[in-house]
Amino acid sequence: MPVPSNTLRKALVAWLSAAALVHLFVSIILTWIGPSGWLDVYLQNVDYAFWTDLPPRAAREQQLWWLAVFGATLQSYSLYMFALVRIGNRLKTPMAWGWLIAGIVLWAPQDMWFSLTAQLWVNLWIDGFALLTLLPPLFWLYRHDRRNAPSNNPPSDADHA
Repeated sequence: MPVPSNTLRKALVAWLSAAALVHLFVSIILTWIGPSGWLDVYLQNVDYAFWTDLPPRAAREQQLWWLAVFGATLQSYSLYMFALVRIGNRLKTPMAWGWLIAGIVLWAPQDMWFSLTAQLWVNLWIDGFALLTLLPPLFWLYRHDRRNAPSNNPPSDADHA
């Protein structure tokens, strides 16, 4: 038995809201937890992509700085994502979903390309997971809200006949 579209819409909006909040949580971790050692396994993967042996201390410090700066930037983007999900849900406008799709389509190929050239496979897995879990719900919501939106076209003479 198919799920009613209104129930599916609510579930997809809840999923995207949760994804935005997870992005916020992860970005806070990237900003503030880096020096604690919790990210050492990930940072070692990055180290091996650029260094054949143990990297200099300054390289690790720079890497932690970049993670903190990236995390701070991602915090704002996750709030924008959350806001667009809320706007798209409340107004039932395909425009919000379209902008989220555009942002992901702009980000993903570049991020994946740079990860691939550095052979950072863990980043490619994370990017692939993000694409597979975000784009299908966004496309569904875009099509659903576009199909159910009132027409913005002014009536033509043919409509009066």
